[in-house]
Amino acid sequence: MPATLEVKCTNDECELDMFEMHYTYDMPDDVGVSDFQCPYCTRTDTLREIEL
Repeated sequence: MPATLEVKCTNDECELDMFEMHYTYDMPDDVGVSDFQCPYCTRTDTLREIEL
């Protein structure tokens, strides 16, 4: 099963609650939440990984 990463946007002005990324290829070990942007508000500094 591919790895997944659940992410939330903490920007108070953003309407996006959370999203999940599915890796379908080998992601380098040093790739993290800071390498992505919110698909709704496009900010990168407000993304946080949801740890279950």
